[in-house]
Amino acid sequence: MLQQTQVKTVIPYFNNFFKNIPNLHALARVGDAKLLKHWQGLGYYSRAKNLKKSAKLIVDNYNGRLPGNFEELKKLPGIGDYTASAILAIVFNQEIIPLDGNIERVLKRILNLKTEDEIKKGNLHKQKKIFGKTSRSGDYAQALMEIGALLCKPKNPYCDKCPLTKNCLSFKKKDFEIKKKDKKIIDKFYLATLYRNDDQLLLVKNEKFKFLKNLLIFPMTEISQSDSLLRSKNKLNVKMSNMNMNISVDFSNTKNKPKNGLWIKKTKLENFTIPTFTKKIFASIKHNL
Repeated sequence: MLQQTQVKTVIPYFNNFFKNIPNLHALARVGDAKLLKHWQGLGYYSRAKNLKKSAKLIVDNYNGRLPGNFEELKKLPGIGDYTASAILAIVFNQEIIPLDGNIERVLKRILNLKTEDEIKKGNLHKQKKIFGKTSRSGDYAQALMEIGALLCKPKNPYCDKCPLTKNCLSFKKKDFEIKKKDKKIIDKFYLATLYRNDDQLLLVKNEKFKFLKNLLIFPMTEISQSDSLLRSKNKLNVKMSNMNMNISVDFSNTKNKPKNGLWIKKTKLENFTIPTFTKKIFASIKHNL
């Protein structure tokens, strides 16, 4: 849950999720509808699906216990280098420093890393050796994460409370700007059609687009920017990861329903697991329905 989501946001979701799906065996068996319902609001639904896939593999292949080996962990869906490293450090107390965003920031500040070459992942992994080793690797990794999250903030860091200022070049130079690799934002243009049948709206299972696979969305097609300019006055903009979604909304009346479609009463939409951007589309035009 902490991939792509802040701790303070995650806590209530985690408590609710754990209450309803309390262990790996329950997670391996849970139905997709229940799984996504308890994940709803966190976004990036592929994470929830990967959790279930991983739980099934752990139950079937590892007797229900998480493997304590880097390569075995990386075989599990959704687990990459960082997550595997974090698990090995925090769960298995192995001498590994997981490089999350918080620890990256601490490292960049201590060494005052600024150039493109200096902030590349490969170099950051080499430079993290400055943190040394300890017999309490799990506590140490979490302490470094906490320093980054609570003290070494992106702006206005609390250097007066930081235990690392003695060795921090950024503190000595009074230069706290953090250099990040530029994230390319992609502009996309879509036409969403709200098909109406009395007090019902048509939603379809998303089998067309790579994002939010198999979730219920309004029927959509990708269009060109010029076509978008000619479309209806009902428009909205939604940010999704590195995508800037420019959505035009049209209306149509029909009683037909495609195989992957579902008629849902307007007043019952909140009972279904639908992506945030679909909710935003509905919110932007519900006064017209």
